[in-house]
Amino acid sequence: MNIENTKAQMRKGVLEFCILSVLKEKDAYTSEILDTLKNAKLLVVEGTIYPLLTRLKNDGLLSYRWEESTSGPPRKYYGLTEEGQKFLNELNGTWTELSDAVTLITNKNTAS
Repeated sequence: MNIENTKAQMRKGVLEFCILSVLKEKDAYTSEILDTLKNAKLLVVEGTIYPLLTRLKNDGLLSYRWEESTSGPPRKYYGLTEEGQKFLNELNGTWTELSDAVTLITNKNTAS
């Protein structure tokens, strides 16, 4: 079994949740989102994030607006829609349950 593949699948599974969480406080453009993920040690490449942002927008979870930039071309800022906020709230509850269950199981098995 390939451990790198398993680790990548685990990261991929939480990426959508993390992106929505990044945008809960304020709108951000793609580079800001990538920097936040990178600072949290969740490395994501642009080729992965752009299709995901588009899908989240098409699903009605994100909106975007263009804003002029003083240091280059206009930037596309993403933000949560009302539906996106509700979706994130659901994911938060699910994450807490899942995280608690995994912690309970892995700590139980570690203590043996």
